[in-house]
Amino acid sequence: MSNRLSREKINFMARQVLNCLMKNDQVEFLDDDNEIRLGIVHSIEEEIRLYDQLDKKAIEKIQSQKRAIEEGSREWEILYRKYYNEELSKLGKLTE
Repeated sequence: MSNRLSREKINFMARQVLNCLMKNDQVEFLDDDNEIRLGIVHSIEEEIRLYDQLDKKAIEKIQSQKRAIEEGSREWEILYRKYYNEELSKLGKLTE
């Protein structure tokens, strides 16, 4: 269920975030634009890695069931959401 983003998409998103920050008069930059953009890219990549790990943990939990559960089935989808949200809540990132 991983949602991989291409390098181009990550760079595009980072430029969009930077542009929004630059338009805000209350934001003061202490580094040059490129350094800030690279920091944003790094943050996005870290978040992607984190969510990829959550995805992997959820899938591992499903695969560890005593009986095989077919990927794509309704039961698999329900368990995936449940386990993924459990892992997410452990990080304090789940808001309901």
